[in-house]
Amino acid sequence: MTTKVLGHKAPDTDSTGSPIVWAWYLNEVKGVPAEAVLLGEPNTEAAFVLKHWDLPKPAIISDVSEGEKVVIVDTNNPAELPAGINGADITAIIDHHKLVGGLETKGPIDITIRPLACTATIMYDLMGDDVAKAPRGIKGAMLSCILSDTLEFRSPTTTDHDKAVCEALAKDLGVDMGELATAMFEAKSDVSAFSEAELLRMDSKEYTVGATDLRVSVLETTAPKMILDRKDALMAAMPGVAKEDGAHEVLLFVVDILNEEATLLVPNDTVKQIAEASFGCSVSGDTVVLPGIMSRKKQIIPNLKA
Repeated sequence: MTTKVLGHKAPDTDSTGSPIVWAWYLNEVKGVPAEAVLLGEPNTEAAFVLKHWDLPKPAIISDVSEGEKVVIVDTNNPAELPAGINGADITAIIDHHKLVGGLETKGPIDITIRPLACTATIMYDLMGDDVAKAPRGIKGAMLSCILSDTLEFRSPTTTDHDKAVCEALAKDLGVDMGELATAMFEAKSDVSAFSEAELLRMDSKEYTVGATDLRVSVLETTAPKMILDRKDALMAAMPGVAKEDGAHEVLLFVVDILNEEATLLVPNDTVKQIAEASFGCSVSGDTVVLPGIMSRKKQIIPNLKA
């Protein structure tokens, strides 16, 4: 039986590239038939990475079958996985997020969760000397994943080890990390083809603060004006997205990669209260700038208060 390797819904670069990397490793090194799959269309940066390294886009699936072998990467949260995930035969989890709970397995499995900035960094370590066997596209995918998740080392989630792995891969490939990262971030910043609802769901996580269910969305960009010019339309779309997704509010943080700050849209008093309680700021309009805020995982989610 072929093992499906998959990341989270709304796949970013890490949840697109890491399944490809691990499926290669299982197939070519471990002799385990495996296929990388996605739980949705990759974002614009991930699509650029696939094209840049000449990697085929994995098949997109909506669910997994009862008893189907699955490796989960870049998440361990059932809310970010197919509805049938607990009926599948989960054989491994490789992740760098906090342990959420709620997944069920058929028996003991391999679980690797490490406090690193990127799943691909963990995979690099797990592969050990076998990394040398990887073709250029697989090494390029790992490099791109780490550059993306660390925002080219600007994110506070970055560790010295993430950076060292990036530098080793870039040297091996003969790639200028700065040039690659710039091209990736430019691709990520071009959101002109997406509707407001698509933008609000593009990179989002579910989170509950007190009795308030939130969809916490982040858009990382080198061109924040492109998104903020659509502020009114984005805020108008928030109630509909929240209702459809079973949330009370949508929080949208526009992360300015170059200036290392986030702008939070503030459509109502509830979000204003959350912003002021969480970040110690004073909100006077429909946006608030949060200097130094770059990471949802390390700076936004842990600080959220009602």
